[in-house]
Amino acid sequence: MGMCLPCLGGAADDVVVTPDPEIRRRQLAEAAEKRQKETTYRGVKNPDAVERKKKKQEEIEKQEMTTSVSGGGGGGLRVSFVS
Repeated sequence: MGMCLPCLGGAADDVVVTPDPEIRRRQLAEAAEKRQKETTYRGVKNPDAVERKKKKQEEIEKQEMTTSVSGGGGGGLRVSFVS
């Protein structure tokens, strides 16, 4: 019959020790991040350039938002009352 207990024969060498749950969780998270990054940049020759462009675009949009909100210079609806 087959050996089903690790104490019999040389089967103790074949036993795989599972890592600590915290270590396993961290490994799974790292693998998920790696897969996500790979799928995000699939077909892109230079992912760093894409990331720089994206950050620059976000900065420009943020600057436009702060300028339009704080400045209030000319843009927007004007109402005048005639008495």
